[in-house]
Amino acid sequence: MKLYLAIPLVLLALLIAASGVAAVSRGWVLPRNRRHVRATRVYGWGQLVMAFALCWQLVFGLVISDSDARPTGTLIGGMMMLVGLGVMIVAQRAGGCRKGVSRS
Repeated sequence: MKLYLAIPLVLLALLIAASGVAAVSRGWVLPRNRRHVRATRVYGWGQLVMAFALCWQLVFGLVISDSDARPTGTLIGGMMMLVGLGVMIVAQRAGGCRKGVSRS
């Protein structure tokens, strides 16, 4: 295992997962994203899927050395990342206006 890749990726996955848990449980989104996100809970679930997919790819890319399972596992992880990204995009484009924001 290459620790110089594993440690930053695990830390990144933990940060994304913590932000996802905050969005799902409290409806809190990072200040930079607040203006764009309309459905905070859905956005949080997308972040949790992204964090899981990043860990999935980390396991199959760096830990598992079976030559047959590695490409399939990383491909599944990539697809999960795309699903998570799609969920996050849907949460940004959800219908309706946020409270107190007028469209003009």
